[in-house]
Amino acid sequence: MNTIVTKTEEAKKLIRKSIMKYEDKVGVFCSFGKDSMVVLHLALQIDPKIKVISVMTPFKPKETFDYLDMIRGKWNLDLAVYGVEKVITSPGLYAIDPDECCRIYKEEPTKEALHNFDAWICGLRRTEGRTRVDFEPEERTSRDYLGEEGDITKINPILDWYEVDIWKYMAIHQIPVHPWYAMGYRSLGCWPCTHIVDDEETERAGRWQGTSKCGGECGIHTMHKR
Repeated sequence: MNTIVTKTEEAKKLIRKSIMKYEDKVGVFCSFGKDSMVVLHLALQIDPKIKVISVMTPFKPKETFDYLDMIRGKWNLDLAVYGVEKVITSPGLYAIDPDECCRIYKEEPTKEALHNFDAWICGLRRTEGRTRVDFEPEERTSRDYLGEEGDITKINPILDWYEVDIWKYMAIHQIPVHPWYAMGYRSLGCWPCTHIVDDEETERAGRWQGTSKCGGECGIHTMHKR
């Protein structure tokens, strides 16, 4: 029986292996959504000083920035925040061309953040949405998309967790919850592109509704596939 206890130990085993292998060249990529928070909590139990990377955009809700600041102080994070702080394009670009909006405000800052790392630990799960079913626990890819030589590895320790597993873990460990979840949101992103969806739908069905990206990716986790 694959209980939350078993899944927790398996996830920690993969994180521990990654930290031992990559040492100070591995970091936790954290959006401060529920899945990222679980992975961050797991990693901090193994290395309380592990580097944390976050990409923020000027379209993130104020509550996300407030939550980030609260967690940074409460957990004493070694956190580096990347991103474009001000809107540098048409304010409505997210509706006109969401792919370009994500490229500017999320992909490019992520590339900058990853220059100093050989591996990054993420909170991806297969059941989140249609675009994540074929990810693997360890994904080693070329650094070409970063404009560099060599390889980089993405670590996905909670890939086979379900949404209920996330909430169980957060409850057990009393992890503070982003206030938008209490409003009914299930997957958090930038405020113009994040909507509430029913339980029958996948979590990411609330992202980019009304566009070709609906339920898809901002591009951070698919840059290497282009």
